[in-house]
Amino acid sequence: MSGAVRPYVDRPVVDVGAAWAVASQALRAWGVTGEPQLLRVGMNALFAVPEHPVVLRVGHATATAGASHRLLAALAGAGLPVPTPVDGWAADVEGLAVTAWQRVREARMAVQWERVGAAVRALHALPDSIVPPDYPAPSPTAFPWWDFAALLADVGAELDPPARAGIEAAIERNAWWSGAVGDHPVVCHGDVHPGNVLVSSTGPLLLDWDLLCRANPAWDHAVLLVQAERWGGDADAYPRFAAGYGRDFSDDPLARALGELRNVAATLLRVRAGRTDRAAAEEAERRLRFWRGEPDAPQWSAQ
Repeated sequence: MSGAVRPYVDRPVVDVGAAWAVASQALRAWGVTGEPQLLRVGMNALFAVPEHPVVLRVGHATATAGASHRLLAALAGAGLPVPTPVDGWAADVEGLAVTAWQRVREARMAVQWERVGAAVRALHALPDSIVPPDYPAPSPTAFPWWDFAALLADVGAELDPPARAGIEAAIERNAWWSGAVGDHPVVCHGDVHPGNVLVSSTGPLLLDWDLLCRANPAWDHAVLLVQAERWGGDADAYPRFAAGYGRDFSDDPLARALGELRNVAATLLRVRAGRTDRAAAEEAERRLRFWRGEPDAPQWSAQ
């Protein structure tokens, strides 16, 4: 397994125009006519391809574009429900990785969380060798947004005293996480939540493997465990996921700590983004109300 210390993608696409340009260049190299059409942008920019049932992902990868295809092909070969790469459509262009994936029509049905939990359990049972040698699988302690000292140094002055006190208290009481997350490590998806599950006609697919890592199994439970508390959604999602996984981490101290710290990171990142994005600033303020201890603090929205 790779000795890289950074996940496959650890910074967002900012220049959407540059992403569009390299997507266009890759399509021409593959002999495809037509221009890419932007679907959405976050850590990666996603584009549709006219007259082709394909989605392009463009991002700042720490390994080659082809490594992403090889990982998903290996996971599919092991029986995991994952997107299907388009053979031969992977390119590294001007510092950006461009990959193509078969586009899946989303079914209008509820997520079968038991099946997602079973898939994650199957992932955790796989050997390290399932990960291609050139695909990074670091410890999550390497994720830059989990460096809370650096985040506070960056945005702490922008926090009012009550919000900062609430955030610092959460960081302090869970500071032991970094010494425990490496216990009994397995291959983890890294970011299991509703936004990374697509329901197809054949069942749920696990999307976005950019944060694949080696960690305690609690890592893949933590986000979904706290989802309903702060982010809304189906309160039964985690219990059903845990039933499919075969173990409930609701009372696991590490999973609880990771869930709370994930919410800390999500808040501080919105504060940072709010410097240049009004919508992000408004969302950051909603999140800060919770850390101030306001009893009527609203639930948060994903952006």
